[in-house]
Amino acid sequence: MAFRMVSGSGLLRRGALGLAGLAVAGGVVAGPAVVQSGVVADAGVSAAVAAGKPDKGQPSREKLVPHGVQGAQSRIALGEEQTRNVREIVSATKRAGMDERAAVVAVATALQESKLVNLGHLGERNDHDSQGLFQQRPSSGWGSVEQITDPQYATTAFLRALRKVDGWRDMPLTEAAQRVQVSAYPFHYAQWEQQAADLVAEHWNDG
Repeated sequence: MAFRMVSGSGLLRRGALGLAGLAVAGGVVAGPAVVQSGVVADAGVSAAVAAGKPDKGQPSREKLVPHGVQGAQSRIALGEEQTRNVREIVSATKRAGMDERAAVVAVATALQESKLVNLGHLGERNDHDSQGLFQQRPSSGWGSVEQITDPQYATTAFLRALRKVDGWRDMPLTEAAQRVQVSAYPFHYAQWEQQAADLVAEHWNDG
């Protein structure tokens, strides 16, 4: 399979990210990504998930990606902080009594909104008052700055809103995410579905 690297550049508050090569565009953090058209089935966990043969104890593809992925898929390498935030999202999902599919929607949304970095305020580069993994806004009723930059709180708030979306389980991931986020880029969530599924499969049984 042929992959191409897509990268962005720009200024971010280094203290908030501690990562190189990320950029903010239209309120969304963009960074290096591997993009491939169609269903991703590359190395590691994704090959097992895409083949419908997850490793022992991992959720099945039917639970993770029941409708298949849509369009070109992007992928980024994760650092320790980002991996820790994946675990926080998965943990909060299980604590909320929601399933693997909900975790996939949440992780894909956070990949698009923040690249799984718990962002503080980025000054002039910030999108209004959006902060945290899901770029939630205190002025829109998501919670205080302290709350929305707490991964457990932010995930729980996202899932609470997702649960209220009638028929979210039957929707394409990007539509379900958009119903919660009301983004200016409603189709951008789709590109992260395969990586989100891989990450949930990898971490669903952690702890």
